[in-house]
Amino acid sequence: MKRLIKPFLFLIICLSLASCSKQKQTTTEKSPAPAQEKKVTIGFSIDTLAIERWQRDLDVFMNKAKELGADVIVQNAGNSVEEQNRQLMYLMEHSDVIVVLPKEAGSITESVQKIRAKGIPVISYDRLTLNADINLYITIDSEKVGEDMASNMMRHTNGTNWYCLLGPKEDFNMYLISEGINRIVRNSRVKINHTFYTDNWNYDLASQEMARILKNDIFPDAIICGNDALAASVIQTISKYYPDVHIPVCGQDADIVACQYIVQGKQDFTIYKPIIKLAEISAEVAISLAKNEFEVDSASYRTSFINNGYADITTIWLEPTYVDKYNLDKVIIDSGFHNASSIYGTSTPSTGSGTTR
Repeated sequence: MKRLIKPFLFLIICLSLASCSKQKQTTTEKSPAPAQEKKVTIGFSIDTLAIERWQRDLDVFMNKAKELGADVIVQNAGNSVEEQNRQLMYLMEHSDVIVVLPKEAGSITESVQKIRAKGIPVISYDRLTLNADINLYITIDSEKVGEDMASNMMRHTNGTNWYCLLGPKEDFNMYLISEGINRIVRNSRVKINHTFYTDNWNYDLASQEMARILKNDIFPDAIICGNDALAASVIQTISKYYPDVHIPVCGQDADIVACQYIVQGKQDFTIYKPIIKLAEISAEVAISLAKNEFEVDSASYRTSFINNGYADITTIWLEPTYVDKYNLDKVIIDSGFHNASSIYGTSTPSTGSGTTR
């Protein structure tokens, strides 16, 4: 009997260990998985996508947000104040944070207040939203843009009769650009004969105004335009009426056509705005605001406050860069903003041969 007990005990012990191992395995399998962090959804309300500049901004913003693990809902207002307000209410119901490029500075105050009442952060992108409780304003320094336009135009012409064809008055950046221009020319011989504000960035209106100036006003020595698309319209109109005369023209945004015109000698310079950096920082900040983790990084960008009529708003300022034919390759092509073939094509750019007035 004693010889049979030992194998029997051994069998019981083995079965017991197997049972414990199975129980442990079953317990491990039933352990709950760690909770995943909620994905941030960013609502982006944009005035229009009819302008090359805004298409680029949005593409960069969305790529960066995706890289950081966030979703983006885009609403294009199509140049309509009413549509933008309606779309903001939609975004309020589907977003953790909202980035807005307002059509008009003071047109979305009520919508923003409703959004903020629900605790949703709002970032004003490149254009300041007035009289509203926005969390942050991020932009390129538009007063510096105006200063750069005026100071560099003085190097391109000795003439004193200047005209400004800017964007719509409702775009607060146009006010800031005008302030920058006037600060530079105030104590000089330059006279701003007339400032024209182009409703809805309508290039036909800019062309009509340029034709009126050429026909009926003091002949221009220089023209400062609110963006490069307006500058292109102005240049085409000048070419129609005075094909052999070069009038110095500048704009901003470094559009492809503007860069082509610069290397061809048709446009004197543009002001490059680092929109890749602007869009990427905006995506990063939007996500951190949604997570309630935002802290001002004064080492990476310049910050200050601007009063928007409601409060002093934390503002991130990025710096513009003057671009002409001499530094275009370094600033525009080397940075990857445009490639060489899109600007130069296969032909050698000319330097222009018209008479500078």
